[in-house]
Amino acid sequence: MAAPRTLSTADERREEILEAAEHVFAARGLHGTPTMEIAKAAGISQAYLFRLFPTKAELFTALVERCNRRIERTFVDAAAAAREAGAPVMAAMGLAYVGLLADRRLLLNQLHAHAACDDPAIRDQMRRGFARLVEIVERETGAEPQEVRNFFAHGMLLNVLAAMQAREVDEHWAQVLNPAHDVDDCR
Repeated sequence: MAAPRTLSTADERREEILEAAEHVFAARGLHGTPTMEIAKAAGISQAYLFRLFPTKAELFTALVERCNRRIERTFVDAAAAAREAGAPVMAAMGLAYVGLLADRRLLLNQLHAHAACDDPAIRDQMRRGFARLVEIVERETGAEPQEVRNFFAHGMLLNVLAAMQAREVDEHWAQVLNPAHDVDDCR
């Protein structure tokens, strides 16, 4: 006899949809991703997808929020661990971010979100996410504005290099730009 099927709450189902959307959007971006493909990956009907996320842009905006929260938690956790160990906080946050870049879905969705900033809702979400990240870096490190700018500039370079998988390239340009594991440059 089959086990009775348990129904998911809307919040649980939203999270499952976001998990599926993370995979599909990473591969195709906002404009190249059909919502039917996300619904199929989530194991639901397209109608139910639109009941929980009325537009594809709302779904993508929720995914951007989810990705930003993951980065925020990573920064806060890295800062706490660094303080406990007596290590430099900003360098620990930079190293933790390098670890996040190994997740191609997170990386590619960040890049797709930047590219989708023509949509006002996505642009606003990206701005809110950056504002929270800047606040976290300032609060956790006590860094001056120039140090914070350098940290974020370095992070954006890391995003681009990781997207190109530049660590696998044995050419001069990649060696010049790739900081490898030198997270002290994050400051």
